[in-house]
Amino acid sequence: MITIKNKEEIAKMRQGGKILHHIVKQLETIVQAGMSTERVDQLAERLIRAKNTLPAFKGYKGFPSTICASINEEAVHGVPSSQIILRKGDLFSIDIGLIYQNLYLDTATTFSIGHKPDKLARRLMKVTRQALYKGIGQAKSGNKVSDIARAIQQETEKNGFSIIHCLTGHGVGYQLHESPTIPNFVAEDKHNWPDLDVVLKSGMTIAIEPIVSAGKNKVKTSKNGWTVMTTDDSLTAHFEHSLVITETGNQILT
Repeated sequence: MITIKNKEEIAKMRQGGKILHHIVKQLETIVQAGMSTERVDQLAERLIRAKNTLPAFKGYKGFPSTICASINEEAVHGVPSSQIILRKGDLFSIDIGLIYQNLYLDTATTFSIGHKPDKLARRLMKVTRQALYKGIGQAKSGNKVSDIARAIQQETEKNGFSIIHCLTGHGVGYQLHESPTIPNFVAEDKHNWPDLDVVLKSGMTIAIEPIVSAGKNKVKTSKNGWTVMTTDDSLTAHFEHSLVITETGNQILT
């Protein structure tokens, strides 16, 4: 069921989103080469709890950590570990969520560790971020989910990169993952992607998140049962914002 949030709930999500945005910015300045992803996870949890909010991911469907910490060819759902050490030049994606007054916010960012990334990594991050904002530009009352998906797909593919089809955005708010599913591409067979035809309405809160590969879009899941990575070991990038649909367009919450 697709939910519509009232003004009070949207105001709470706006405040929670501000908190989450500032936490992400703090992490971007703190994280450096030589740190373990477990250490980053501990810092993220400390920052969340210091704001009297709760980690949204920890325990969700059994996920063990506060953040998803994904490196290079790892697209999403990387599990933090004391054995995984960040190195200069790594592309590091942090996917993070929190619960503020019983409402969920979700965001993600990708950045380079330690020094200026190479040309391919810079282009991949730039295009993925651009694709996110192209999708956000189509997130307005009266448009369909397919308008978001098409904008993301076009921006990604015209720049020579690949959308990872099985990884999607979603509704957010009362739960971490709500309807509708928001693909990052327009499927020819809409039978498997019925939410592409969902019409966006004021008060809907959604998370848009293009997840892009520099190579092919095929992925596999690691032995830990969580980490999703490209089968050709190509670099990936992931950017995400939670937002609310308004009468005149949308407002980014995170």
